Amino acid sequence: MMLFNKTPILFLFGVLAFSCNQQNRSAQTLETESQEPVLFAKGEKIANDNFTGTAYLHSMIEADSLNPNSVGNVTFEPGARSKWHLHPAGQILLATGGVGYYQEKDQPKIILRKGDVIKCAPNIPHWHGASAGSTFVQVAITGRQNGPTQWLEAVTDEEYHAK
Repeated sequence: MMLFNKTPILFLFGVLAFSCNQQNRSAQTLETESQEPVLFAKGEKIANDNFTGTAYLHSMIEADSLNPNSVGNVTFEPGARSKWHLHPAGQILLATGGVGYYQEKDQPKIILRKGDVIKCAPNIPHWHGASAGSTFVQVAITGRQNGPTQWLEAVTDEEYHAK
């Protein structure tokens, strides 16, 4: 009668079980890490006609006599975008999440990702919004000392989808 030691077999089953458990934990960690935490409140759905698609605004600071800049957190759902517009005193955009676009009139479209910063010069027509496949979140710092934002025509689908 042939006898064999069961210890190596039990050891292999233990290693296999441990390995499967670690792979499951790694997958859960990757899934959790890919979900970006919210930096600022999403705000209220924008109800005016200056946007195509769905966008939200959380006004954080209103311009006043002490500081002529307004600051707002804007969340664009996939495919949402502003109309062409300009700011008489300029604007700064801070990308805080997702993938978005920024384009100045007669210039190529720029892809924006978390950490990107755009400085919009005064009186330059431009638009910004989310890519077709991702939500996009930005903080907009807008100078108000030279007047309000001037809204222009809607961004066409051809302009939006152009490379």
